Amino acid sequence: MPDFITQTWSWWFSGAMIAGIMFFLLYFGQSFGFSSNLRTICAATGCGKAAKFFDFNWKTQTWNLVFLVGAILGGFIAHQFLSTDAPIEISDATISDLKQLGFASPTSVQPSELFSLQSLLTLKGFSILAIGGLMVGFGSRYAGGCTSGHAISGLSDLQLPSLIAVMGFFIGGLIMTFLIIPLIF
Repeated sequence: MPDFITQTWSWWFSGAMIAGIMFFLLYFGQSFGFSSNLRTICAATGCGKAAKFFDFNWKTQTWNLVFLVGAILGGFIAHQFLSTDAPIEISDATISDLKQLGFASPTSVQPSELFSLQSLLTLKGFSILAIGGLMVGFGSRYAGGCTSGHAISGLSDLQLPSLIAVMGFFIGGLIMTFLIIPLIF
């Protein structure tokens, strides 16, 4: 496999790609965000008959569904065919902080103490994932979009609600990291 595909790409390349996609979406009057796909899927399956929120022309969001499918397929292809056995590179300070919380030195992108079948089958692990999932779902609905939608699309549109939402996301992340996670673990 060519090294330029499997190596870590520079931040400026990723940033340029995101900026290009945003200009493209802005030109066509679209906005980016993954959480809107759930609404689109519900509308496509007929939930608009039961709730007004889902009663819209979902076909105008087909491009976003294609993006969602592409992200899933891209992740599968990258994992199956482009991943290497190279160890995860994390700073020593991060590994030390994780050990203080009871996490082993990471061997993959997700900590096995949270994202493994063994963890899911425990009351603590299941509760953390279930409550976390509900909070993410509620938060993205309450904020009118997800982190990617607000941080990438909303800020590109210079929307004040997106700036406030992104500030809230960061504050929530800091509270979780420094106050709640140490209490849980």
